[in-house]
Amino acid sequence: MKFTDGYWRKRAGVTVLHPAHLQDTATGPDSLTAWAATRPITHRGDTLNSALITVECTAPAPDVIRVTVSHFQGERSKSPNFAISGEPGDVSVGPRSITSGSLTARFSDGDNWALDFLDADGRRLTGSGWKGMGIVSSPDGDYIHEQLDLGVGHVVYGLGERFGPLIKNGQTVDVWQEDGGTSSEQAYKNVPFYITNGGYGVLVDHPGKVSFEVASEMVTRTQFSVAGQQLSYLVIHGPTPADIIRKYTALTGRPALPPAWSFGLWLTTSFTTDYDEETVNKFVGGMADRDLPLSVFHFDCFWMREFNWCDFEWDPRVFPDPPGMLKRLADRGLRTCLWINPYIAQRSPLFAEGRDNGYLVLRPNGDVFQWDLWQAGMALVDFTNPSAREWYAGKLRALVEMGVDAFKSDFGERVPTDVVWHDGSDPERMHNYYTQLYNEVVFEVLREAKGEGEAVLFARSATVGGQQFPVHWGGDNSSTYESMAESLRGGLSLMSSGFGFWSHDIGGFEGMPDPAVFKRWVAFGLLSSHSRLHGSSSYRVPWLFDEEAVDVLRSFTHLKYRLMPYIYGAAREAHLTGLPVMRPMPVAFPHDPAATYLDRQYMLGPDLLVAPVFTAGGEVSYYVPEGRWTRYLPAAGTAATIEGPRWVTETHGFATAPLLVRPGTVLPVGSRHDRPDYDYRDGVTLHLFEPAEGRTAVVVPGPTGADTVFTVSRSGTDIVVGRMGDALPWRVRIGSDVTELAADQDSCTLTLG
Repeated sequence: MKFTDGYWRKRAGVTVLHPAHLQDTATGPDSLTAWAATRPITHRGDTLNSALITVECTAPAPDVIRVTVSHFQGERSKSPNFAISGEPGDVSVGPRSITSGSLTARFSDGDNWALDFLDADGRRLTGSGWKGMGIVSSPDGDYIHEQLDLGVGHVVYGLGERFGPLIKNGQTVDVWQEDGGTSSEQAYKNVPFYITNGGYGVLVDHPGKVSFEVASEMVTRTQFSVAGQQLSYLVIHGPTPADIIRKYTALTGRPALPPAWSFGLWLTTSFTTDYDEETVNKFVGGMADRDLPLSVFHFDCFWMREFNWCDFEWDPRVFPDPPGMLKRLADRGLRTCLWINPYIAQRSPLFAEGRDNGYLVLRPNGDVFQWDLWQAGMALVDFTNPSAREWYAGKLRALVEMGVDAFKSDFGERVPTDVVWHDGSDPERMHNYYTQLYNEVVFEVLREAKGEGEAVLFARSATVGGQQFPVHWGGDNSSTYESMAESLRGGLSLMSSGFGFWSHDIGGFEGMPDPAVFKRWVAFGLLSSHSRLHGSSSYRVPWLFDEEAVDVLRSFTHLKYRLMPYIYGAAREAHLTGLPVMRPMPVAFPHDPAATYLDRQYMLGPDLLVAPVFTAGGEVSYYVPEGRWTRYLPAAGTAATIEGPRWVTETHGFATAPLLVRPGTVLPVGSRHDRPDYDYRDGVTLHLFEPAEGRTAVVVPGPTGADTVFTVSRSGTDIVVGRMGDALPWRVRIGSDVTELAADQDSCTLTLG
């Protein structure tokens, strides 16, 4: 929310009190509290009829400092709250400073009010200076704002899934869940957390509405504000963006590791299309006949009867034998996924059950909250009620017992604020937080039934901590190149916000894509963490576009499955460290200024550069960082290697896309292209690209945690490749030369050139 009229004046009816004088401080074992007067104190009379701002600093984790700014402290405690955990680590407190690991918060003395954040070398990262903090009174209510300085060249990323420019400088962003599609400034996944290229990130610890003015209200600062009398935020020192993401996810939760099968190709019925079991069998059989290996088949909304969403009952008119059908699909090697949401339509038999047992959200007068948006007379499950959570979970368990493997947990954004929650939660705070409770219930049902590492969602909405329940997809896009690009921007923004896994509707959701759009999107989709063919009113089987679309889908599906030893390794890294599988270029190359603004390319894991093609003719421009990179997909008229740093402009047919391998990479390539889940060590080929002097190690995952570690050591032209792990066949490839190795051969020596 903007409070100023230009630089000097406030908006009509707005008054703001700012810290002007550091009056006093108090220290605790791991805390520092400062009291700031809102005008200079020259004599005792100045303390009368004046506000006092309390600023408390604590250290919840190493390299992290929490700042809580308060005006009146008599407000009742409100819920819900983000689950933020950590151990303080090494904390030191002085009269005007507190240090947590490599991060120090320091107050200036006297009338030169400032709160500065410094790194271990004493370099100022950011800070709140003159008129930075503010206690606001306005016609709309009371607020607290904070402004943190942005240095020259410093930029901001994150704030959840946002489809506009990747860099948030110059934008006003309201963190508030909305079902607005991918072509608006609204977002399904709102996260009040941002990272910078200045060595720090910031999490605003408020689950309700947070307004950000990123270099917009004051162009040299990032402002954030919340309604009420208290604002709490955490400054996280990196120094790199990747370090910030690791430390943020350590506080808010690391992603669960999705099952290997979930990385395969998903096909859906689409949304409003007509389908029954015969349609499903036709699609599944058609994919198999064309050597298009599916991993998951998804049933969208109309697996349930119209007007009954959700009753969790199959529509008997089109699916007369659900258990038998699910078994037949499983016998073909397919997993199944069902669409669900947290709304209960009035016609659903569950409506009366939920109403009579107090499982539905109520209005202040005790009536059930209802409206006709989405489903006639629908109500909302109250997940703050433990009994309602168990009731909802029980419906899902019955489906899992029937043979369902995953759920698409749709919606979760249209949450009203004129309601009363079972546990007394504040409606404004619950609006964004609701999705966390919803997805947690669904995910835990699958985890309990399937076991650790076998649960996966296809979720749309999220907030802080939502990364723990993967996977999330980008929502309702359109079948255009522009929407393809905005989807990528949304994904990169989300992955800058601590989310490790992401997907999008290949071909676009709304409309029937042109065959060229579909084929370009296939390459992008299969070079994403998760890959799903889905549409609104039209099917997405490739033969409806043209025969070349079949070939393109086959080629990129086979490619992804062969890359699974590498991709699953990146997935495990996301699970263990929080670093996403699809990495924005500024996160991967923080010291390359050319990477700062890149939002049409990304790194798939640490070593593969992907630049999707957003044109029908195949023209694409992308940036190659320093070093000699190698094309993994050779393209006509292009060199096999590219020496960076430089920009490249080239043209690609539908069968290729820019996919480059970083110099020094040891890329494990699997032996199978028919499925994503197999023993990646069996018959693996190690591709060596521009091997550098020294030693490189790569871990190739095996089933049930059995890994094989390969080491590559180079000295001059000699390369020694060693293996520690189970005896399985393997190969080594340098350029076009392939060395076959026996299962019991634990090392080999190769000579370059």
